Amino acid sequence: MHMIKKPALCVLLALAVLFTSLPMMACDFKFIPGEADKKLLQGLPQEFLTISQAWDLLQKNYVDKAKLDPVKMAQGAIRGMVAAVDDPYTEYFSPQSFESTLIDLTGLYQGIGAYIGKKDNQIIIMSPMPGSPAEEAGLKTGDMILKIDGQSTAQMNTTEASQKIRGPAGTDVVLLIYREGDKEPSEKKITRREIKLDSVKFEMRGDLAYIRIQQFIVPTTSDFKKALTEANRQGARGVILDLRDNPGGLLSEAVDVASQFLMRGIAVKTVDKNGLETVQKVKPGGIAKDMPLIVLVNGGSASASEIVAGALQDNGRAKLAGEKTFGKASVQNFVKLEDGSAIKMTTAHYYTPNGTLISGTGLTPDYVTSLKDEELIKWAEEYLKSVISSQPITEPAK
Repeated sequence: MHMIKKPALCVLLALAVLFTSLPMMACDFKFIPGEADKKLLQGLPQEFLTISQAWDLLQKNYVDKAKLDPVKMAQGAIRGMVAAVDDPYTEYFSPQSFESTLIDLTGLYQGIGAYIGKKDNQIIIMSPMPGSPAEEAGLKTGDMILKIDGQSTAQMNTTEASQKIRGPAGTDVVLLIYREGDKEPSEKKITRREIKLDSVKFEMRGDLAYIRIQQFIVPTTSDFKKALTEANRQGARGVILDLRDNPGGLLSEAVDVASQFLMRGIAVKTVDKNGLETVQKVKPGGIAKDMPLIVLVNGGSASASEIVAGALQDNGRAKLAGEKTFGKASVQNFVKLEDGSAIKMTTAHYYTPNGTLISGTGLTPDYVTSLKDEELIKWAEEYLKSVISSQPITEPAK
């Protein structure tokens, strides 16, 4: 065996100590973009060269090659890019989460039955579904979700939080909830179930039709027309349209629903990044254009439900009663990427027919009241009876 002389060994040890004590960022690695990099970056900002540089740096120098999963790295880069936009409604969806979201729009999934959103950079409950595990556990609109199964939601977007809350029916999820006014957060252990969202709930209350829309999904317009048709068949003299705790959904369905009550006019205006205004007009063929109407809203009424409420209020077709709405006045579109993932991005802001942008402020009801649940429905019944009989209308309790 070849032996190293002691003086030489000392020198080698000294050099080893010297180099291992140097900060790694002091290395003099230089990135020279190749032709493939230049071709890839054509049409992109110069800053995107840094992404190629980071990729090249990791591929050439990272010690554990098994961890350099190109799919995860690419998705991570996109996720970070989207997050940097700092818009709670612009999100990246992996292929799996995008497929799950498309299923949601049909109204069937497994989870706790709650709509979530993001406000003031905090994941919140926008509304629990009636009869759902979330409602049975006592969750309410505005509750903050601080942790999901012990994991902080501080850095999560709504898609990530939703995916963690969902799971097979029969399994449990533990949420750490903080409600305004509470001294301390509390844990809620909730057992997941299969959730079937019936978008439209209808019942006759005497000679008045009560119709509640829980979310604007693919079947909403069809189910809503069926409810109105049945209400007419049963001789309904007025309609209570309940949009409370409705977090929104599809813009097209909102325009269709509003059009059932309007003869003509504008349903909503949208303005894109270039300032181009697009007017969505009322669609012809509405089947309840003359029927007395009252619309119920609250802080959980958002997005598409605000479009309907704003269209009916601005066109003078109906009064709103309840609490100020959520205030989400932006339109999102899904764009599918080559690998099956997608980006949901804000592509426009919407305005009510009179040109009001309600983002962050919401719609103010004509009759502001703190009446809840059945109490507000009872008041709405009396309101419609007054309208039908042309009697003075009694203001609801504040």
